[in-house]
Amino acid sequence: MHGGGVVTGVGGSWRTPLLMALVVLVGVAAFGWPFLASPGSELGQMGHTNDASFLFVGLMTLMALVLLAEMSSGGVDAKTVAVLGVLAAAGGALRVLSAGTAGLEPMFFLLVVAGRALGARLGFMLGALALLASAFLTAGIGPWTPFQMIAAGWVCMGAGMLPRASGRAERWLLAAYGLFCGLAYGVVMNLWFWPFMGDSAPAGAGYLPDAGAATNLGHYAVFYVTTSLAWDLPRGLLTAVLTLLASGSLLRALRRSLRRARFDAVGEFADAR
Repeated sequence: MHGGGVVTGVGGSWRTPLLMALVVLVGVAAFGWPFLASPGSELGQMGHTNDASFLFVGLMTLMALVLLAEMSSGGVDAKTVAVLGVLAAAGGALRVLSAGTAGLEPMFFLLVVAGRALGARLGFMLGALALLASAFLTAGIGPWTPFQMIAAGWVCMGAGMLPRASGRAERWLLAAYGLFCGLAYGVVMNLWFWPFMGDSAPAGAGYLPDAGAATNLGHYAVFYVTTSLAWDLPRGLLTAVLTLLASGSLLRALRRSLRRARFDAVGEFADAR
């Protein structure tokens, strides 16, 4: 087993990295296409009302293909998929408990720790499915849902890609990452609606299609500090504190469960140094 990820079979399929690259590209395109709109276009009349459903279908299709590719190459089996489902349901339940009050969302603690244990590929699916589960539980499904799924998937994916560490160093690494992703999630999520706010944006904080990148970056910084930072900072701090206090025992439990789920896998062992 390498790093913090799940044990995988030897000789993984080339299809899985290709599909994951497509998932990431779809996410980047979904958030970023408004910034490529031609100057003078009426972005305020566009929004994501029409394309959100297509994004959701495309995202779910790609995730299903990634899971099938992992199963066909021996990377995961039905037991690992069951663990993934349980974690997604737990993440959704944690988000329902907090309802995002004052930005306090303990779900992100689970996403960071479980993403570390699962690895980047399964971690992305966990983050996306956990957000989808919480949307169903709270009747909060809307055009923002696929964007939340992508952003939460990136949180888990990033945890699975962190450098190798163990013990206290790993807990501090995950805590620092938890603080970072608590802020980064808000920075990214604002982009799903910010370019379309038009005149409803605060003065000096709206997106201007005919302005340069530096001007819009400054406007977004003003928008983020005045509207989003007060919500994102508590999320990051809570995630960091919970991770520092409880990640050790939870990581051990998750890794033990994943090893048992993949008891027939052929392991790859790395030098302990």
